Amino acid sequence: MADVPAVSVVIPLYNKGPYIARALTSVLAQTFQDIEVIVVDDGSTDGGAEVVRGFDDPRIRLIQQENRGVSAARNRGIEAARAELVAFLDADDEWTAGHLETIIRLRRNASEAGIYATSYIESFSRKGMKKPRFAAIPPEPWEGLLPDYFRSCTYGDTPVCSSTASIPKHILTKFGGFQEGFWWGEDTDLWGRIAFRYPVAFSWDGGVILHRDAENRACNKKQPVLKHPFVLSASKYLKEGAQTQKHVYYIKEFVAKEKMTQALFNMHAGNNKEAQNILKECETEEFKLRKEIYRLLCLLPTPVYSEIIKLKNTLIKN
Repeated sequence: MADVPAVSVVIPLYNKGPYIARALTSVLAQTFQDIEVIVVDDGSTDGGAEVVRGFDDPRIRLIQQENRGVSAARNRGIEAARAELVAFLDADDEWTAGHLETIIRLRRNASEAGIYATSYIESFSRKGMKKPRFAAIPPEPWEGLLPDYFRSCTYGDTPVCSSTASIPKHILTKFGGFQEGFWWGEDTDLWGRIAFRYPVAFSWDGGVILHRDAENRACNKKQPVLKHPFVLSASKYLKEGAQTQKHVYYIKEFVAKEKMTQALFNMHAGNNKEAQNILKECETEEFKLRKEIYRLLCLLPTPVYSEIIKLKNTLIKN
């Protein structure tokens, strides 16, 4: 049997043929090279699998399955991973050369963490590059265990996402991987379930570019979101009652923030009634004004709401 690699890189692929070569090239260009790459083709129909086969590198494995969703694809990759550390990358994103080297350093210095993540840059074709607005994280060039993951998520952009996260396989197995049957929020849910029990390690030494203009992105779908997996998981966790009051406060506020995002998805899909129901159940101290604005938007007819969103997007682009 070949030597076990230090890192297994899992890339779910579904109709991202125009981008997968960029993702793979960025992985193979890492300064840390003790890796294997597992691409799970989740029933693509655009020739992406052929692009993967065109890479002449024995470290790359292609697994093909019928379309079952991104969570099932990632879980299949986790199952096939031989390394104890599993790094995730979406097929339309890319790493800069030092990303895995930073992850390995984080793990060496913070072995008790359940998640290791780096900073990132968001790329928009018209607006250029955008840095995330992190909160409750010591300033650059700090790296280490986040003081409070849920506080960071409440007040700023998420410090963990699906192309920056690396997680020990035994922890992924312990938590059952990504929940299947959801098309949105399944990654936020896994990070949250792990962060309930383990600290999260983070480095400003970011090495990830998130391409927000790629086609076929899940967040661009216009269909109702009836259940949010993290909201369900947080409700179950909070009922256990073994947390500090401060810890509970920020979990509840992050849940409220996610509920409001869920309400927006439903408004985009024209399901204002469901959005109203979600907002009614949303309890928050930090986002009262945002909740009231969303509640008022729910009262608008869908065509009017759509025009407001178009105007907002036009103003942002200009």
